[in-house]
Amino acid sequence: MTDDKPAAGAAACTIAAMLAFAGNSLLCRLALREDSIDPGSFTALRLASGALTLLLVVYLRGRKPELRVHGNPYSALMLFVYAAAFSYAYVSLSAASGALILFAFVQATMIAVALWRGERPQWFEWAGWLLATTGMLWLLLPGVDAPAPGGALLMAGAGIAWGIYSLRGAGSRRPVESTLANFVFSVPLVVLLAPFMGGAHWTSSGVWLAIASGALTSGLGYVLWYAALRHLRSIQAALVQLSVPAIAAAGGVLLLHEPLTMRLVLAGSLVLGGILLARLGRERLARVKPA
Repeated sequence: MTDDKPAAGAAACTIAAMLAFAGNSLLCRLALREDSIDPGSFTALRLASGALTLLLVVYLRGRKPELRVHGNPYSALMLFVYAAAFSYAYVSLSAASGALILFAFVQATMIAVALWRGERPQWFEWAGWLLATTGMLWLLLPGVDAPAPGGALLMAGAGIAWGIYSLRGAGSRRPVESTLANFVFSVPLVVLLAPFMGGAHWTSSGVWLAIASGALTSGLGYVLWYAALRHLRSIQAALVQLSVPAIAAAGGVLLLHEPLTMRLVLAGSLVLGGILLARLGRERLARVKPA
């Protein structure tokens, strides 16, 4: 019984974290689609409420929020770029297409960095990334069902920024404290959005959606994810993240009544299937090598 409790807790944390990450797309898209808040204000409230939530979590754990020790200005900048580009992208993207583009470019960034560091992928990894790239190109090709080019470009930028942020934070011994510090350091950077906030506006629903995105699906979402990571192997962590675009797509259809086009389904299948092939192939190779 003692072994079952940690496993059940890890599974619950993992599921809740994936729902939270997908929820970010749904909350942002809902707020901006209804024009209940502008993207700049959404970004500011998301970062501020995320910082306050993480600060509360750290205090409840009885730890000191040593911001200078755990934070990094460059990581905070990447967090800000991700959050801002994410918000502005969802003015024109559906929840599903935005989540898929974000996930694909996070992965692409990590691959590019690995190659730059001298890693040499095996054939199955190349095949997987080729499938994923084909799916993404198909999704972005001009056509009636294609995502808005401006929104797609912004979300690609958000994915690159988040990929860099994730790589910089990999291996942190105090990930919650590091995330708190970077959230706090990112809040003042909102002033950089001032030139784009001439039409700033918000309603009570928009404010609450932004706060929910920061406090629940961002702040608490990361806490749950870091708790789950203690019980997951790296390949398991990578694979469960494949569910986020699918959850966002389902939520977009069921909750936001967004259309699920055949282009999105097929392109998404190629992207996620290609990443799955590459990840599973790498895991199999890692198991064979020691033998």
